[in-house]
Order: sequence, then structure tokens, then C-alpha cells
Amino acid sequence: MSPQNDLAALNAKLDSLIELISRAVPASPLAPDWSAADAFVWSPEPGELHAVPNVNRVDIELLCAVSHVRDLLLDNTRRFSKGLPANNALLWGARGMGKSSLVKAAHAAINRENASSDLKLIEIHREDIESLPKLMSQIGSAPHRFIVFCDDLSFDNDDTSYKSLKAVLEGGIEGRPDNVIFYATSNRRHLLPRDMIENERSTAINPAEAVEEKVSLSDRFGLWLGFHKCSQDDYLDMVRGYAAHFELDIDDDSLRSQALEWSTTRGSRSGRVAFQFIQDLAGRLGTAL
Repeated sequence: MSPQNDLAALNAKLDSLIELISRAVPASPLAPDWSAADAFVWSPEPGELHAVPNVNRVDIELLCAVSHVRDLLLDNTRRFSKGLPANNALLWGARGMGKSSLVKAAHAAINRENASSDLKLIEIHREDIESLPKLMSQIGSAPHRFIVFCDDLSFDNDDTSYKSLKAVLEGGIEGRPDNVIFYATSNRRHLLPRDMIENERSTAINPAEAVEEKVSLSDRFGLWLGFHKCSQDDYLDMVRGYAAHFELDIDDDSLRSQALEWSTTRGSRSGRVAFQFIQDLAGRLGTAL
């Protein structure tokens, strides 16, 4: 075989080797364009942040019946945005009472009240919690401040990913970067099902230590904000607030009676139910929201 043929065969083999390596080794994730948006969604594979130009959120003034926890979260977020000490926050409690809405609204409110604020919101999905260290390594050195937000955070009986979250929040050798704070919402105060905690108590050699291991996760959140089922008056205040904001043409007596009928058919009262009623009412009135 001639030298030219030998060289061609070698080049062909090298090309094949390079192609195999490129398949096995993923490309480096693209650096996020922080100027593209104030909010991003984390994708652990290939480890990229995707901009969200239009965030699905409501104005913070529309979150009625939660004024106490609203003010606490706003103050905590405001201090963090200024580089002052602030706590990780766990928003827990009744469904539909505005936990995730409050996180998104607080982020927008802080950026709106301070033009120099450069606060970014990053959402990480529950199933991607184990990739938190990878996310932290990307944003820890970025010239911005970040709220890392996980909606509906909870763990099942055979789920051990909560240990990764504990190490990231506090206690790990690296810990949480100074420019990052973690906000989570959950229906469970301790993020773990009660039967899981009770099972640990009944089967462990040292029940107290086993339960402490599970419950200590929520202790990593310095700020606990409880959301409870709303009263009828609170529910009607929410409905009236939405109706006024969207300028719906309806008298108060009709609004009240229809809103109460709506909540009765749903079997519950909450901020979510109030907004669903407003959507239905606006549709019937031919008004765009």
C-alpha cells in the first residue's frame, strides 16, 4: 500500500475516533445571556439556563389575605438584593393560596422599586434537585444576585435527593454562594410525608435520630411562611380585588353571590379559586384580562 493510501486510512480512523469522542463527551453548556431576561429556567442536561422573557405572574398588590407573609418575604428579598444577610425561605401550607405567586411577584416588585437592582429568578424543577450543585457552580461567580426557586417541593418515601438539598442549603463544605438564596413552596411543613416520618420512628434503632435526620431538612430554611385556608371574607376580598383590577363591569351584590356560588361548587375557597372565578366571569362579560 502506498504512503498516500496509508495516510488516507489513518485520517479516516482519526475522523471516526473524533466522532466517537464527540458523542461520548457532551459539549460545554452555553453561557447564559443575563441581559436577555430577569428570569430563567434551569435545564440540568446539558446544564443550561433558558431565559423566560414573559413570566407568568400577578401584581403583588393583588395577593390579598396574605399581607403578613407577603411583607416578610418582601423584606427578606429586599435585604438580599442589597447584599445584606437574608434567609432561605420555605412557603408552606394550603393549596392555591398564592405561595408560588408570591415568590414571583416579590422578585418583580424588588426589581421595580429599585432600578439598580439586578436580581435574577431561576426556577429549578423538583425532579432536578440533585443537579443543584451543578447550578450553583455556574451562578456562584456570576455578577448578579439570584433567587433559586423550586415550586411544590416535597420528597417521597424512597427519595434520598433531599440529602443533596441539605448539603447545598447549609452544612456542605462549599455551602450556598453569597449571591444565591433558595426559595421553595410546599404543601408540607417538613417537606416529607407524615407516614415517612412515623415509619422512621417505628422502625429505626434510634427513633429520635432517624426522625431528626428527616425533619432537619426544613430547618435549613431560616424563614418559614405559613399559608392557611382563607375565610369567606378573605375569599371575597380577593374576588373584589381582581374585579377592580381588571375593571369588570358588575355590581357588588351580583359579584358576591356568583363568587360564593362558584366556591360552593368547587368545594373550597382560595386565591386560585378566586382567580378561576374571575376568568370565568370575564369570559362571560366578554372582557379580556
